[in-house]
Amino acid sequence: MTGARVAVVGIHGHGASHVRNVARLAEAGRAELVAVADPQGAEDLPAGVQVFSGLDELLAATEVDVVVICTPIQTHVPLAELAMRAGADVLLEKPPTASMAEFEQLSAVVAETGRACQVGFQAQASEATLKLAAMIAEGQLGEIRGISAVGKWVRKARYFQRARWSGRRRLDGIDVVDGAVTNPLAHAAAAALLLDGSTGVDDVRSIETELYRANPIESDDTSAVRITTSRGTPILIAVTLCAIDHLEATVIVHGSEGRAVLTYQSDLIGDTKYGRADLLENLLAHRADPTVPLYVPLAATGGFTRVVEAVRTAPDPAVIPPELVRWEGEGLERRPIVLDVENWIDRASDELALFSEIGAPWTKPAKQES
Repeated sequence: MTGARVAVVGIHGHGASHVRNVARLAEAGRAELVAVADPQGAEDLPAGVQVFSGLDELLAATEVDVVVICTPIQTHVPLAELAMRAGADVLLEKPPTASMAEFEQLSAVVAETGRACQVGFQAQASEATLKLAAMIAEGQLGEIRGISAVGKWVRKARYFQRARWSGRRRLDGIDVVDGAVTNPLAHAAAAALLLDGSTGVDDVRSIETELYRANPIESDDTSAVRITTSRGTPILIAVTLCAIDHLEATVIVHGSEGRAVLTYQSDLIGDTKYGRADLLENLLAHRADPTVPLYVPLAATGGFTRVVEAVRTAPDPAVIPPELVRWEGEGLERRPIVLDVENWIDRASDELALFSEIGAPWTKPAKQES
C-alpha cells in the first residue's frame, strides 16, 4: 500500500518542508510523492519522483490525488483551481488568496468540483489553539474584553530579496498583498479569529488598519489592525518585522476572570505544552472518510481574508521617520530596528488600541474632516 499520490508545487524555501512531510508519510505507507513542480528545478528527491517546471505540465503527465501548493501568493488561486478541476484535493499555503474577489472565485471552484481545499494555517490544528478556544467558549476566562495578537519579529534584507513578489503589494498589475499582517504573521490574526469563533466571512463586522514601513518595500512591516467581530469582540493585531530580537508571536485573551497567552508556534498555553495535528494527514483522513472534518477548510479562512482585503484596499504604508529607526548590518544582513517598537506593541495589545490612539511617535496626525 502506497497511499494517496501526492504532488508538491513550489519545493524551495518553505516548500522543502512539505516535501519532507510527504516523504515521512510515504514511510508510513500513507502517501506517495509522485511528482514535484518548480521552475527552479529540484535536487535530492526520492527515487522515482518526476520533476516538472509547472503544474499544468505535471497534471498532463501523471495522475495525482493531492496537490500541495507552496508558491507565491498571487499564483495560489490559478494553481488551486487547476488542481481541483483536474480532480485533485489541495493543501494550499496561506494566505489562500490576495483578495475577497479571489476568495469568492476559489470558493465557487470548491463548490463546483466538490474537491477539498485545506489551507496551511498550521496553528489551527494545534491542540493548544483548540483547547483555548474551548476554554473561552465554556466561559472559563469570564467575559472576553478582547483578544490581541503580538508579533515582534526580525527580517533582514535577504528576506525581502528572496523573490520578486516579496514585500510587494502588487506585481505586474496583480495583487500580492505581502506584508507583516497578511503573510509572515498571518497565523496570529487567523488564530485570534479562531479563538473568537469568528472564522467566516460574515463573522467580521469592521476592520481598521494602520500600516507602516521602515524597510524600502511596498508592503507593511510595522502595523496595527483592529478587527471587530460580529459578536462584538475587538481583536487587536500589533506586529513588526523590525524588532530588536526575534520573539515568538503570541495571542492574548483578555477575560474578566483571567488572561491566557497562546504561543502558537510552540503549541503553548502559558507554560503548558500541547500537541499538534498535521494538516496533510488530516486532508488524507478526510479523503478516506469525508465525515472527518478538515481543520482549515477554505470557508474557515473567510474572516482572515476580510483582513487581507482591508490591507489590500488600505492606503500604502506610511514611511516611519528615519530618526525613529536604527539600522544594523550590511548587505543582505542589513535590517532596521524601529526604536521602542516593542513597548508600543505591548501597549497596543494591553489597551486593544491602534498605534495612533496611544500616540506612537511614527503615527501620522489625524486627517481633518472637511
